[in-house]
Amino acid sequence: MERRSFLRRGLAVGGGALVGESMARPAGAVAAQGTVRVVRTAEAAAAGGHYTPNRAPLRPEPFLRLPPGSVRPKGWVRRQLDLQVEGLNGRMPEVSDYLVYETNGWVDPAKEGWEELPYWLRGFTDLGLVTGDKRVRDLTGRWVDGILAAQRPDGWFGPASLRTSLEGGPDFWPHMPVLDALRSYADATGDTRITPFLTRYFGFQNAQPAAVFKRGWGAFRWGDTIDSIYWAYNRTGEGWLLDLVRKIHSGSADYTAGIPTWHNVNLAQGFREPLQYGVLAGDPALREATYRDYATVMGTYGRFPGGGFAGDENCRPHYTDPRQGFETCGFVEFMHSFELLTRITGDPVWADRCEEIAINSLPAAFDPAQKGTHYITSANSVRLDDVAKTHGQFQNSFAMQAYKPGIHQYRCCPHNYGMGWPYYAEELWLATYDSGLCASMYAASEVTAKVGDGTTVTVTEDTGYPFEETVTLRISASRPVAFPLYLRIPGWCDAPSLRVNGEALPFTAAPPCYAVVERTWRSGDRVELRLPMRTTTRTWDRGAVSVAHGPVTFSLAIEENWRRFAGTTAWPEYEVTAGSPWNYGLDGASFTLRRRTATGNPFTRRGVPVELRAKARRIVNWRADEENVVRPLQDSPARSAEPPETVTLIPMGAARLRITAFPVIGHGPDAHDWMLPPIATASHVWSGDTVEALYDGISPASSHDQSVPRFTWWDHTGGTEWVGYEYPEPITASATEVYWFDDTGQGQCRVPVSWRLLYRDGETWRPVENPSAYGTARDTDNRTTFTSVRASAFRLEAQLGGGVSGGILEWRISG
Repeated sequence: MERRSFLRRGLAVGGGALVGESMARPAGAVAAQGTVRVVRTAEAAAAGGHYTPNRAPLRPEPFLRLPPGSVRPKGWVRRQLDLQVEGLNGRMPEVSDYLVYETNGWVDPAKEGWEELPYWLRGFTDLGLVTGDKRVRDLTGRWVDGILAAQRPDGWFGPASLRTSLEGGPDFWPHMPVLDALRSYADATGDTRITPFLTRYFGFQNAQPAAVFKRGWGAFRWGDTIDSIYWAYNRTGEGWLLDLVRKIHSGSADYTAGIPTWHNVNLAQGFREPLQYGVLAGDPALREATYRDYATVMGTYGRFPGGGFAGDENCRPHYTDPRQGFETCGFVEFMHSFELLTRITGDPVWADRCEEIAINSLPAAFDPAQKGTHYITSANSVRLDDVAKTHGQFQNSFAMQAYKPGIHQYRCCPHNYGMGWPYYAEELWLATYDSGLCASMYAASEVTAKVGDGTTVTVTEDTGYPFEETVTLRISASRPVAFPLYLRIPGWCDAPSLRVNGEALPFTAAPPCYAVVERTWRSGDRVELRLPMRTTTRTWDRGAVSVAHGPVTFSLAIEENWRRFAGTTAWPEYEVTAGSPWNYGLDGASFTLRRRTATGNPFTRRGVPVELRAKARRIVNWRADEENVVRPLQDSPARSAEPPETVTLIPMGAARLRITAFPVIGHGPDAHDWMLPPIATASHVWSGDTVEALYDGISPASSHDQSVPRFTWWDHTGGTEWVGYEYPEPITASATEVYWFDDTGQGQCRVPVSWRLLYRDGETWRPVENPSAYGTARDTDNRTTFTSVRASAFRLEAQLGGGVSGGILEWRISG
């Protein structure tokens, strides 16, 4: 399904209405094996279920989180968790100086601390609970004991320095992940200390003035705390907790009227806040705001495969190419948001979106042993090195693509990534408001839970999903028990089928939706859900396409050369370079699926269980830039004179280097010749700007246009500065056009006093001959013609005004 259609589908149900519900009850087999009904969105008729449903006046939720440990993952999910236990998250105290117990402010308030321990403990806690690993659980217990013992009488906990670190008031942001860890611990262990601990802390928050809720990172992330307050309210019934929710909503960043921040992690956490508040307020417009915010973010910046969006720190206008990255923090926070929204809304589209990131994007955020991570992961990426990119390809100027523990280089992501796989494993199964179970996401697993009249059942799930299309469930129960079994039908699947004890239960689905099987279940009952998978393509910006088979997106199989450049044997640091060509466009839409006999980690080159073969041709002018970052896509269809080849595509999650958004090869008159951009250089460039702005082809609205990429010489003022183009082969030129940047009234960039164009003749730079006027007008292209010259390098030399700098929005040279 093409992404824009996918987004529209999700938005169409933004009001939360129950879309069509059909009953398929043919006689015979269906009557014997139960009935199946199809619901587009699960709606809770009333609060109910065995796992702490919402108290009034909170709106009832259709799905309830099971206590951590209820779901025991198997297969590839368990493989990821086992790697995590012995990998960076599971061994983080061995490498992170932020996690030294004796010097940590979260157990000794006189010491320092911020988000690192909270981030890590959130994932580490659930890692131990879902795997049962004793070492992890024991260490979790030590930290929980220390945190609880350090609470002050007024409810504050954690480093004392955070009480006054934001404009003289408290920084509440780093507490938010701690609350999640404590809640999981309480739900799994029954620890009775947690609820009063949280209630005292919320009392401290409730005593604060409204101004504190708009400060720091927390201003954009209060949805996390709202979820924790609901948890406490559902266990205590203390009405003032809901007053605190109202105070938080009214005082924090406003997501109801639009997007208040373009920081990628803020968005991944914050876009859901209106809908979360709507659980209390009951206004359908709040639900619609969250759906709308998601559609806005993804429609603007999520214009490539994998489920993330272009936010290698903040989203930037026009930086939407699939080479742009998404933070590892962003992946796991987006997944957490989708999991939470699945439970609140009963809308399966959120589980679809969680699954998309988990199986396609998240695995490549780590090296195969999970000993290291990197800051950003991109859909198109042909080199992962430890070299800073200085041309503005990514917003941050530090090196952030190599795999390493990155404790101080990446800081947030290594500590935060740990919740990704544990939460995913826990949310494979959900309890329902009507005392049933929901298979929310599919993977080999076993779940034990109370259903129906309170009988405990175990459901064993056998499947190779997402690489295979059949899911088999086996019921084990001490006695017959009636309960509904909700089965998610993903949005990509248009012909699902269902059998119970070998007999078909026909139903008509309009995915995404749920097929709900209602019957009295007996031990030994067997459910077989088949989700037929097709190979499909999606079309993205500039006519590029991605290829998927069922839920799995595929990338070009590039030979990966791994080189350890630093670190230790226990904690190696790797860069990855391409050992085979990568600059292919797909030549036609014919694909052949091949299944492989593979064991171990399916998110590795050797472990992939499926691959595709496709026809392709190389595009010779699609190359990496001089800093080894893949250049942005140009328009498809692309013309290629190269011979056709058969290339292999592998699951995106297994490809650390990958091309996932492919150009399309064209053979007719509409095919485009891709241009090889010149190498742009400058005497100086401000760290927030880029030389690539000189030739990106984006037309500015004015010289003061702040919405387009730009080049400036700031903070150099006065004097002579230059920018240059170097071409791979000599070109013939007779004209140049320059569009100056001038931010009069806001900054100190002005049009230059004068300028001239030079070309390189051997080793000498010479002025072009017979130039027309060198214009310095604002808000227009200043065109200069000159006697035709053939050269491989040109330089624009500008004399800046006294005390001011200058810049350029577009610069072209033509024949």
